[in-house]
Amino acid sequence: MTETVDTVRDTKERILDAAESLFARHGFAAASLRQITADAGVNLAAVNYHFQSKEELFVAVIKRKIEPINARRLALLDGLESQLPDVVPSLEQVIRVFFRPVFEAQLLGVELGNFPKLLGRFYSEPGERVARVLGDAFGVVLERFGRAFRRALPGLTGKDLAWGAHFMIGSMAHYLAAGEILKFMSRGQVDALDTEEAYERLVAFAAAGLEAMASAREKHA
Repeated sequence: MTETVDTVRDTKERILDAAESLFARHGFAAASLRQITADAGVNLAAVNYHFQSKEELFVAVIKRKIEPINARRLALLDGLESQLPDVVPSLEQVIRVFFRPVFEAQLLGVELGNFPKLLGRFYSEPGERVARVLGDAFGVVLERFGRAFRRALPGLTGKDLAWGAHFMIGSMAHYLAAGEILKFMSRGQVDALDTEEAYERLVAFAAAGLEAMASAREKHA
């Protein structure tokens, strides 16, 4: 029985690994199930059995990496809010909790690998699957963190927050996917592998951006 369970798990993981690589390189539309099954060393029936369709497989690829990170985000936010039951956490504290699990992905058993490039493909191929994945994988996180951001920065409107979350996630994904560009732009002065410096600068950038949005709106109100 154990061997059967292990075999099923191995088959699913091989399919997910192959799909992640091909979706990242070619995008959802161009990556074919034939390519995926060939790279995974399985037949089409295995994909249909485990994932039912190409779109379901795409959703599973995204959620495999996002769900452990989001679970850690929520746990950290719970801890932050429980430590300060009578104090509203600062904007920077909430942002740190939001970004930290991404920089600790390996500790969570998540190998980012092709995932940053996959996210880029994901956002550049809009459609119903984007809304579905965002709702499934980010719904609770966006709701919880949205409340935390607005408590930390009362001047922030829902519209401000939508823009801010979009830019925050975008800047994080760009850093993860484009380390070589950062190295080129800095003429070698920046070590893109220095994750702690990247983390600190990303937090500072996001906090300043959200504060600027709120203050800019107030100036033009």
